[in-house]
Amino acid sequence: MIKRLIALVVTLMAWALCLQAGVVRLAILSDVHVTPGNDNEGKLREAVAEINAIDLDAVLMTGDLTNEGSDEQLVNVKGILDSVTHPLYVIPGNHENNWSQSACKTFNDLWGSDRFVFTVDDLVVVGLNCGPFMKMGDGHIKQEDLLWLDSTLNVMVKPGMRVLSVNHYPILDDLDNYRAYVDILKRYPVITHQCGHYHRWRLYETDGINGVMVRALDMGGGNYGYTLMTIDLDRQWIYIYNKVLGKEPEQIYAYHINLDYYSPIDKQEPVAVPAGFDVKCVVADNASIFTRVAVDDRNLYFGNSLGYCKAVDKLTGALRWQYKTDGMLFSRPAVSDKFIILPTSDRRLVWLDKKSGKPKWQYNAGGPYVADGLVLGGILYQGGYKVFQAWDVKRHRLLWQYDSINNYCQAAPVVDGNDVIFGAWDTHLRSLDRRTGALRWKWNNGKAVNLYSPGNVVPVVTPQRVIIVAPDRIATAIDRQTGEQIWREKNENKVRESLGRSADGKVAYAKTMDGELVAMSTGDRYELLWKVDLGFGYDHAPCIVLEHDGFIYCGSRRGMLAVVNAATHQLEFTYRMGTSEVNGFEVDNNGAIYCSLIEGTIYRITHHQ
Repeated sequence: MIKRLIALVVTLMAWALCLQAGVVRLAILSDVHVTPGNDNEGKLREAVAEINAIDLDAVLMTGDLTNEGSDEQLVNVKGILDSVTHPLYVIPGNHENNWSQSACKTFNDLWGSDRFVFTVDDLVVVGLNCGPFMKMGDGHIKQEDLLWLDSTLNVMVKPGMRVLSVNHYPILDDLDNYRAYVDILKRYPVITHQCGHYHRWRLYETDGINGVMVRALDMGGGNYGYTLMTIDLDRQWIYIYNKVLGKEPEQIYAYHINLDYYSPIDKQEPVAVPAGFDVKCVVADNASIFTRVAVDDRNLYFGNSLGYCKAVDKLTGALRWQYKTDGMLFSRPAVSDKFIILPTSDRRLVWLDKKSGKPKWQYNAGGPYVADGLVLGGILYQGGYKVFQAWDVKRHRLLWQYDSINNYCQAAPVVDGNDVIFGAWDTHLRSLDRRTGALRWKWNNGKAVNLYSPGNVVPVVTPQRVIIVAPDRIATAIDRQTGEQIWREKNENKVRESLGRSADGKVAYAKTMDGELVAMSTGDRYELLWKVDLGFGYDHAPCIVLEHDGFIYCGSRRGMLAVVNAATHQLEFTYRMGTSEVNGFEVDNNGAIYCSLIEGTIYRITHHQ
């Protein structure tokens, strides 16, 4: 009883301190996961009412406002947060970025930006979005946001000032480029890094910088609430309180501000590649790249997170032209003889002149495009939001449209013979008639959950079968003519969304979540032919597996390239190209392979006999 009384007195004394001048007072909401009508919606309203009654300097909302990032959910939660009477600063979380109905555009339309910075007395508070963006992946700070962070703090932080860093993820391995992030933070007097995401309390340290994970709105068992943080800059202390709805705040942590963190960050030197191979960075963009690279005889074409579609010389990396859109780009530009057809997240298909990049024609759609299109025989086959379309490229004419899809398409289709085969995030894989767009068949895995859909996988197609992998971690073979399931392996390999095929079509390659490459027969029964460890460790990057000229190329969630000999099934070498996810591989007419990394780089891989 005496110990509990002493603890209560200490807590009340610290809370009283936060009402004194010179102390910064913040309320933090994180991981509220509100959908219209769920229990969290009512509890968030209660939390806002309590917060409005407290003397505060600002309120932070640090991600996961919703469950699926739909426009309806975002508008709904904004209506609740708009009633906050204190200055409010909001960033999205993975639930807004990964499954966004608007390809991450609606959040910015509603709140103006996915980053913020403000000052209270001598404290600079800076928050950034950290993805992952529109596909399975680790957290990632966009390249332009890293540049903005450094330049902004360089201007705003004056002698004697301190910095509070805010993100949805911790500055740990959860972020693929956390080292670059920490390297910038260490140039400034950062007192702590605050995040959510894990729905639990935790103090940690990265290179001397203190980090604190805070509670979710719903911690289970009827425990609803938020976080209070008070920062005494004069005495150099930070206090963290658990504020359960309807109860007095309870101190969880109290720690002294530590600025003794200027220690060097280890740099990894690249490993030499074997004789006969060459791996070279040919583009280092000023923004992040979420698209695969398109290539022709002269140029590379790609989109970036600032909304620019760019054409660069594929040998020198020199910029030839660029075209600006109003949202981040997630689709590989499609290449024809005279045009680059650009699917955009601002709901357009834009025909760009291939030589100049000037827009020649555009189609305004009902939703964002995040899928890779394919030009074949002068026809563009393009998945969209709830539709799949075939366009006459030269005449800008819609030939047919299939519009019975209940979510968006993401991966490129396979067009073979009279079939167009593709998946969507509505649980279904479909085969359409190439001439008319009529449905031939559709298949799903028996699960009603959209997140288990074959939505971001390019199928392996043979004359008789279609092979897919999906987030349900199972490989499946489907009869190409009827859509009937032929075989389904029993989750023994934990495959996910990385798939490819051998040159003869007899083998399907899949990357597992344990960082292995498995080879499966495309025959009439499931047969594991061989398996090799790629050295990736845990991995979930949805990167296409490529076989080319006798070698198999795989990319990881952390910028690793692995090359396997297709004949011997032995790992030839691995090479670290960067720290972020490899988006995919493309081969030009000369046999050079190009791949982009989310951190904004493009590499050329060549092999000489």
